[in-house]
Amino acid sequence: MVMNAEKLFLIFLIVFASTSLLFVAGIVISLVVNSYPIFLRDGLPFIFKSTWNPVKEDYGILPALLGTLITSTIAISFAIPLAISLATFSAEIAPKNIRGLINSVSDLMASLPSVIYGLWGLYVLAPILNQYIMTPLHQYIGFIPLFSTKPIPTNLFTAGVLLAIMITPFASSIIREAYSAVPYHLKEAAYSLGMTRWEVIRTLLGYIRSAILAGAFLALGRAMGETVAVAMVVGNTFTIPRSLFDMGYTISSLIANQFPNAEAYSYMVPALYGGALILFTIGLIINLAGLYLIRRVVARS
Repeated sequence: MVMNAEKLFLIFLIVFASTSLLFVAGIVISLVVNSYPIFLRDGLPFIFKSTWNPVKEDYGILPALLGTLITSTIAISFAIPLAISLATFSAEIAPKNIRGLINSVSDLMASLPSVIYGLWGLYVLAPILNQYIMTPLHQYIGFIPLFSTKPIPTNLFTAGVLLAIMITPFASSIIREAYSAVPYHLKEAAYSLGMTRWEVIRTLLGYIRSAILAGAFLALGRAMGETVAVAMVVGNTFTIPRSLFDMGYTISSLIANQFPNAEAYSYMVPALYGGALILFTIGLIINLAGLYLIRRVVARS
């Protein structure tokens, strides 16, 4: 009877695992099949063209690809220091009676619908960034190409900062759990050697660097795939960005904005699927690179 239960449990595990793999395979096949016409017609130049002209059925994905990479880079650059700081403060510095509150608020931020972030970013964050950060940067160091464009509230920089706020709780939760799981005797040993609190924190963060990397790549994947919030603040202009303060597009926001009218054109649906396939490929490469780096870090530990 026990053996039958074990076999049944094993069968369930195999079925559910296979179902997950089949879903992924189905998504990949769907992306490839539906994007095939645009790659058959235009080839790889589809990736490097900067035109989106439905009337002439002329499509390229380069501006949206650059917008995705720029906003994700901005987001991860801000989010990881914030996530490490939040996790460290919650696990090490904050009084125990408020740690639960801090963690609950952080988890609540991770679960908020993206449209709420989009509304807040459009009407609150964007004007603040424009008045107090982007405009001064343009005035004083506008000779640097990154800040050369006269800013308006909705642009790539605003989208990147909003993404950073959105993805910080995801990375922070992973880092916090890893930090809290560090054996207590390691901390005691560090203090017994005469280390200061800062030195102990720095040592423990080095001990969980694989978790920090995992949190970073998880957050980056979320940033690259975010759609609604980004579409509300990125400007939705299909041009090659010259600076961080230019309006732009991301692949996700392009798909969301263009898909309602795509059926009216012969090649727009394949073009949008082509963009989705490129985004999927980039995400896959980043995840594989992340797994490789994490394994190297663990092997060295």
